[in-house]
Amino acid sequence: MQLQMYSEKWVLDTPFVISRESTSCQDVLVVEASDGQHMGHGESSPTARYGESVESIISQFTLLQQRLKDDPDIILTPQSLQALMRPGAARNAVDCALWDLVSKQQHKPVWQYFDMSEPKPVDTVFTISLDRPQAMALAAKKVKGHAVLKLKFGGEGDIDRIAAIRDVLPDQRLIIDANEAWSPDQIELLLDVMHKNNVEMVEQPLCAGQDDILSSIKHPMTICADESCHTSLDLASLVGKYDMVNIKLDKTGGLTEAMMLLKKAKEMNFEIMVGCMVGTSLAMAPGLLIAQHSQYVDLDGPLLMGRDRDVALKYAEGLVYPNHQGLWG
Repeated sequence: MQLQMYSEKWVLDTPFVISRESTSCQDVLVVEASDGQHMGHGESSPTARYGESVESIISQFTLLQQRLKDDPDIILTPQSLQALMRPGAARNAVDCALWDLVSKQQHKPVWQYFDMSEPKPVDTVFTISLDRPQAMALAAKKVKGHAVLKLKFGGEGDIDRIAAIRDVLPDQRLIIDANEAWSPDQIELLLDVMHKNNVEMVEQPLCAGQDDILSSIKHPMTICADESCHTSLDLASLVGKYDMVNIKLDKTGGLTEAMMLLKKAKEMNFEIMVGCMVGTSLAMAPGLLIAQHSQYVDLDGPLLMGRDRDVALKYAEGLVYPNHQGLWG
C-alpha cells in the first residue's frame, strides 16, 4: 500500500469567527491510500486549540510512514491504525482514506461494514459566526431553509446577542456554541437567560477541565460536551456534567473511533451531536454515518467555504444528502 499526504488551502466565503479565533481560509490535509488499482481519500483539518498545525500533522504522518517501512509485517487497516497513531486530525485523514480504499476494493459501501441501514438525508444546522449583536441578528435573518441555527457566542455580550436575534427570529430553533468562553460565575445566569429565550442546547460553555460545576447546577436545557470529549475514553468523566457529546472525526482520529464513541455514548445514555471543523465535502461524508444517529447534525463546513470540491455532497433546503458516487465510501 502506498500512502501520500498533501495540504490544501481553501478560502472561506466570509471570515469564520468563534470566541478564540477568526479565520478567512482553512488549511486541510488530504491522504491518499492506494493499492495500485484503487485509491481511497480522507481529509482532516488541524485545530490550534489541540496543538495541531499543518506541520504537526505532516510530522505525525511521516512517523507513520517510517514505522511501516521499519516493520513490513504491519498490515495497515483502519483497526490496526488505532494503535499506530494517536487520536487527532492526522489519524482521521488516514483512517478515512483507509475506509474509502476498503470500500472501493470490495465494492461495498462503508456503512455496510458497520451493519447500518443505508444513510438518509439529514437536517444540518447552519452556523452564525461570533459578532456584534445586531450583525449576528442580521446574518441569522438572512439564512433560509435551515431548521436549526447554531450561534457562536463568546461570553461578554451574549445576553445582548440572544435578545437581538430573538427580536428578528422569535420562533427559530436555536442552539449555542460558547467554545469554552463562559466563566463559572456566569454559567447559571447565562443558562437561565438562554432557557428563557427558548435555546434548545448549549455546547461547551466552560473550559474543558474546568467544568466540574456542571454536575452541581441545574440544566435547564441540554448541555453538550465538545472540547471536553474527544474519544470514548473521555465519557466516564462527563457523566453528570453533560447531557450530550459532540462527535467530530478530527477529535476522535477517524471514523473507526467515532463509531466506538457513538456506541458507548448511547449505551451511557448520552444524546449525540455530530460536528465538524471547517472543511470540504470529503471531510463531511464520513460524518454522515454518525449523523444517522444524532439529535443535532452540524456538517455545514462546505456551506462556509467559497467553493467545494468538484465532486461534492448535495446541500439543499437545509438538508445534506448522502455521498455522491465517487466522493467517499
